[in-house]
Amino acid sequence: MKPLSLLIEILIILGVIIKNIEAEKHSKKQTERNATTQVSANELKQFLSHILERRKLIKVIYQRENALGKKKIQRKLRIKGIQNKDLSKRNKNHLRKQAKKNFTDEGDQLFKTGIKILQQSKNQKQKAEAYVFFAKAADMGNLKAMEKMADALLFGNFGMQNITAAIQLYESLAKEGSYKAQNALGFLSSYGIGMEYNQAKVSLGQLHLIGRKGLDQDYYKALYYFLKAAKAGSANAMAFIGKMYLEGNVAAPQNNATAFKYFSMAASKGNAIGLHGLGLLYFYGKGVPVNYAEALKYFQKAAEKGWPNAQFQLGFMYYSGSGVWKDYKLAFKYFYLASQSGQPLAIYYLAKMYATGRGVLRSCRTAVELYKGVCELGHWAEKFLTAYFAYKDGDIDSSLVQYALLAEMGYEVAQSNSAFILESKKAKILEKEKMYPMALLLWNRAAIQGNAFARVKIGDYHYYGYGTKKDYQTAATHYSIAADKYHSAQAMFNLAYMYEHGLGITKDIHLARRLYDMAAQTSPDAHIPVFFALVKLETVHLLRDILFFNQFTMRWKWMKLDNTLGPYWDLFVIGLIVAVLIFLLRNRYG
Repeated sequence: MKPLSLLIEILIILGVIIKNIEAEKHSKKQTERNATTQVSANELKQFLSHILERRKLIKVIYQRENALGKKKIQRKLRIKGIQNKDLSKRNKNHLRKQAKKNFTDEGDQLFKTGIKILQQSKNQKQKAEAYVFFAKAADMGNLKAMEKMADALLFGNFGMQNITAAIQLYESLAKEGSYKAQNALGFLSSYGIGMEYNQAKVSLGQLHLIGRKGLDQDYYKALYYFLKAAKAGSANAMAFIGKMYLEGNVAAPQNNATAFKYFSMAASKGNAIGLHGLGLLYFYGKGVPVNYAEALKYFQKAAEKGWPNAQFQLGFMYYSGSGVWKDYKLAFKYFYLASQSGQPLAIYYLAKMYATGRGVLRSCRTAVELYKGVCELGHWAEKFLTAYFAYKDGDIDSSLVQYALLAEMGYEVAQSNSAFILESKKAKILEKEKMYPMALLLWNRAAIQGNAFARVKIGDYHYYGYGTKKDYQTAATHYSIAADKYHSAQAMFNLAYMYEHGLGITKDIHLARRLYDMAAQTSPDAHIPVFFALVKLETVHLLRDILFFNQFTMRWKWMKLDNTLGPYWDLFVIGLIVAVLIFLLRNRYG
């Protein structure tokens, strides 16, 4: 059971939020969506400093109580003797276990109530009420409720964003074996949000393994990143190495012994994925004799830590009677638990049970809804909305964290939005010098998924040297891809300019003219900039033909222009042309 001190800060923050909600209940300007108020950063700092002091005090009290308790026990032992000691211990253990069970059951009930309110909520105020129940459940040691509260602190739900507090809570949950907390810490490390930037602690291995999120599938890179992270102590990485060797691929040939080794290493750290992996090995008899009792034991341990795949496996064992007596009620229980995390097979089997009436009252309507849910697995649409409204309301940090998480899940729109926010340099949770390199990484991921604008942005970053070294050749390559593959007018225009001046590619005036014309034909928005670009190009070459009648004079004059007006003298010429045109138009219509 988690000590009360771990959750004090959450309760204080929630208390302030609910009071603010009641205080502003009758405000005319407040809309339903913004019914909650934000807790200022200064208030949160005050709360955290106060809480840290209380933690120290509670720790001292616990130590004193333990010391006094030991003295009392020793005194009683001397008086009552060994037999009374054993009886007293048994009674105390029984009472302690009973109290712990009651406490846990109450926490579970509060969490379920919060979930029910959250699912039925129609506005922010009702959602805030759900989080009151989560806070109380978390106070009673409910891990899932703690995860909810940590997420609220991370994403800034109800204006309570506090990255430092979220990380502290995630770290304590990670020690308890929470895979969600481990993933959250990995995600934060991958962006350097609130902690040291470290790609070795993230899901880079996972990304290369499954070929998502803007990265091509590459088993060799996946294994490389997993090994690197495992060496750094990542239990998740150890578990995924085991998974690679269990399934087998070009980089990690199928090897049950190696899979067992890495799953065991991860499981020894309390990792849910590693425990689940060992369960699979014993369930299917891969490298070890089939042992349903061992499989059941490991699946139960992983399920207790909230791993949905393990919860599904337990449900399947009771549903099919694999190594245990068939028990549809227990099967339903574990399928339901797994379905809460969106496990598709668990939702499918729930639908099947409702369709056939096994373990539950038959309900075709419920079965249809569940089957539909399998087809529409994607509960992240709401987070897109909250990220968007957070940005509109000026809460840039909260918006960035939400878009960044969606970006890590592979959503190309979220990758683009995260990159856009980063390059605007409005976020405060990252150091400014890290923003362009991270934005470039996200533009790359979006470009690989077919985003033409992102491909042009990569070219811009290499052209101007944002987040990377200036590299005209690489910039031209990306512009060419955007122009040829996606028919981007902006890419055509940029590429034409580079051909006109020989930047990173061989100078070619005829190709520059052609690309300018193609840009104008592709997009009406390009007509005006193309017109001025072509006027400038033709004017410059007319001046060259008239004034620079021999090659030596031409080179000398051209060099003099560069020295006098700088490398952007052509822009000066464009400005001069525009000024002349404006003067002529005024005289004509004046």
